[in-house]
Amino acid sequence: MVLGPRSVLGVGCARHRASRLAILCVASLLGIGPSLLHATATYDCLIEPMQMVELGAPVSGLLERVTVKRGDRVTRNQVLASLESHAEQAGADLAHYKSQLVGPAQLAQSKIEFSSRKFARRRDMAAEKLMSKQDSDDAEAELKQAQAEQVVAKENREVARLEYVQQSSQLNLRTIRSPFDGVVVDQMMWPGEIFEPGATKHAVLKLAQLNPLRVRVVLPMRAFGEPALGMDAKVAPEILPNTTYSAKVSSIDRIIDAASGTFVVFLDLPNPKLDMPSGVKCKTTFGNTAK
Repeated sequence: MVLGPRSVLGVGCARHRASRLAILCVASLLGIGPSLLHATATYDCLIEPMQMVELGAPVSGLLERVTVKRGDRVTRNQVLASLESHAEQAGADLAHYKSQLVGPAQLAQSKIEFSSRKFARRRDMAAEKLMSKQDSDDAEAELKQAQAEQVVAKENREVARLEYVQQSSQLNLRTIRSPFDGVVVDQMMWPGEIFEPGATKHAVLKLAQLNPLRVRVVLPMRAFGEPALGMDAKVAPEILPNTTYSAKVSSIDRIIDAASGTFVVFLDLPNPKLDMPSGVKCKTTFGNTAK
């Protein structure tokens, strides 16, 4: 009996009892490419925070208050802690008051109006030979001096405004704010302690961004080139093995670790309700590229 091509391949596949060789043989028989086989493979992964930062201040001072505690959810730009800043606040208030002064400008404007009328009268009298030319020149000089005083008043007010901006910036350096929406992971300092940048305790709080989460997937070298940016993936966390979450490929390592023969792919896993903790092992299955 003459066997057809598929029958011959089927007989050849039957000789391979090892599961991987049998799968490859059947794939060749059915015309399935290697990428489709990898689409059903499961890889180990780890769920991590998108970012974790330690927050402090760029200046030294007495830690006056901390408004959050470990486990609290925080929002972007929320005030988390502040250093003692009474002197800096007083300096900012003084600079703000100076920037609002209008008296010098009004005084200069009044001098300009008076000097203008005085100069006009003396100029006309000098033209009619009723007053010496010197008196007219003196009145003109007074007018120009009043105009210069008005310019100085405006410049001083602008300088005061810039001083207020500077003092406010110095004051803001003593306030610690959240750089993103996240969760307080740890508190390293408490009110009453002296904070010094670069010291042993160089941070007051530690924050983690948990939405989205970052999934670290370690892939073998043979899979390099198959994952693509935007590709869909299913993540099954260790604490909920029967539940899967949708994620997308956000970053792919371009350097393969020679010692282990692996590379890392990062996924973005949405976590708006923060119901998924970080630091959990998981399993990942890749799908098709997102359109």
